[in-house]
Amino acid sequence: MAHAFQSLSAWQVMAAGLLFFGGIYLLFGAATWLLTRHVLPALGIGAVLDPRPLAPGQLRRELTQSGVSVLIFGLGMIFPWGLLQLGWARLDPDAGAGRIALEILALVAWNDVHFWINHRLLHTRLLRRFHLPHHRSVVTTPFSTYSFHPVEALMLGNVILLPMVLHDFSFWSLFSVPLFSLFFNCVGHANYDFFPRASYAHWFAASRRHHLHHACYHGNYGFQFTFMDRLFRTRLPADAAAAPLARGPAARGG
Repeated sequence: MAHAFQSLSAWQVMAAGLLFFGGIYLLFGAATWLLTRHVLPALGIGAVLDPRPLAPGQLRRELTQSGVSVLIFGLGMIFPWGLLQLGWARLDPDAGAGRIALEILALVAWNDVHFWINHRLLHTRLLRRFHLPHHRSVVTTPFSTYSFHPVEALMLGNVILLPMVLHDFSFWSLFSVPLFSLFFNCVGHANYDFFPRASYAHWFAASRRHHLHHACYHGNYGFQFTFMDRLFRTRLPADAAAAPLARGPAARGG
C-alpha cells in the first residue's frame, strides 16, 4: 500500500481523499445517529446527555459546514503525499504488527496533544471567531464532528504532518489516524452517555466531558483523554452544565 499511495498522481490523491473523508464522515455519523437515537435507547443502555432540542436548521448547517471540511481534508491529502514525493518523509513497508500497534498508540496520544493545543488556541481572543461556527451546535449531534470553520479545519487537519517528518511510519498506522479520530469525535459529539457508571475521569466518559465543553463553552479542551486538561488545569467539574441545562433551551452562538 505504501508504494501504491506514493505512485498516485496529485489529482488521484486528492480525489481519493475526498471520497475517503466524505465516506467515513457519512458512515460514522449515520451509524452513531442510529445507535444513539434508536438502538441503545430501545435496549435501555445509556442515556441522552442534553435533552434540549436542536436549533432550527442545525443538521442542515452541520452538513454544509462539514462538506467544506471534507473538501479541505480530502484536498489536503496532497501535503502528506508531497512530503513523501520530496523525500522529507518515508513510509516503512516492512513494519510488523507489533510495531504498527505501537505506532498507532503513539499517534493516539499525539492526536490528543495536537487537538488540545489547537483547541485551546481556538478559544483565545485572536482565534475564537473561527471556532464559533462549531459552537453553534450547543446540543451536539454526530454530524457536528466536522462542522468547522475552514481555518479550524486547516488547524486540526495537519495532525500527521509533524510525526511523518520525525519518524518513518507504516502506511497503516497513518491510515488509522482519521479513523480513530472520527470515531472518538462521533462519540464525543453524540450527546449520549454510553457508560453512565464509568467515572467522569475515565476515558469511557469522553462524551460526558465534551458535552460539558459545548454546554459551557470553556474548559475540557482535550479530545478523548484527560491528561492535557489535568496538566493545564482546564478540566471542568462533572456538574458544570447543571446551570445551563436548568435555564432551558440552549442559547445559540453566532
